[in-house]
Amino acid sequence: MLWLLSPLLFVAIASGCGRPSFNNSSRVVNGEDAVPYSWSWQVSLQYEKDGTFRHTCGGSLIAPDWVLTAGHCISTSLTYQVVLGEYDRSVEEGPEQVIPINGEDLFVHPKWNPNCVSCGNDIALIKLSRSAQLGDHVQLACLPPAGDILPNESPCYISGWGRLYTNGPLPDKLQQALLPVVDYKHCSRWDWWGFSVKSTMVCAGGDKESGCNIWLNQHPPWLLQGDSGGPLNCPAGDGTWQVHGVTSFVSSLGCNTRKKPTVFTRVSAFNDWIEETMASH
Repeated sequence: MLWLLSPLLFVAIASGCGRPSFNNSSRVVNGEDAVPYSWSWQVSLQYEKDGTFRHTCGGSLIAPDWVLTAGHCISTSLTYQVVLGEYDRSVEEGPEQVIPINGEDLFVHPKWNPNCVSCGNDIALIKLSRSAQLGDHVQLACLPPAGDILPNESPCYISGWGRLYTNGPLPDKLQQALLPVVDYKHCSRWDWWGFSVKSTMVCAGGDKESGCNIWLNQHPPWLLQGDSGGPLNCPAGDGTWQVHGVTSFVSSLGCNTRKKPTVFTRVSAFNDWIEETMASH
């Protein structure tokens, strides 16, 4: 497997992944505006409707021509584009890179079941039609080592343009919120998520702050809330940020529900699939 991993590691090391040029020294909570471009691997995944592209999901740039997102964000019947270097969606600020997506370059995990979000495997890769231009405003995400599991209460941040509250509006400016990790032992308790959460997932939050993404058991299941597919950003020991989670689902009771943390696909459970998919395409 080393021959598959080496190119990805080379790109990440050469680009200084996970080190934003625009740091926020006092990361705010409660879904406040993020410092512009402080999550420089964050992307807006947009679909075309009536001649206009609309934000539907988040994602993370993990290589110059690859984006990591959620399986439930992808429909083969839609036309997509990815916007990099985005901050305020209401204005054109200059750093944006708009890159079309070819229909054959959408790769959803083969075990993803759209009728069973809690079954897991809610992860997808998108190959860009041209490589991103890396710089201060657009950088690569670091991914955690295979099998890496964060301890309880690790201070991670969700970022995205998801709804500000249940059934609320989508924000123009990129939002961030502190979501401490809830380990599997706690998150799988009967009065928390119980059997709905799997060991290939990671939970975070569960009180005033959360993501707003797909609701578990909602119908139709593809009715998205905007944060879906985006990153759970967690600090690493070397000072970088790693994307440990892909935003997957929240409670059908709403986006901010006690004992129902936001559930993410655990990236470190899918390193092999990510590397093999990128290497073979």
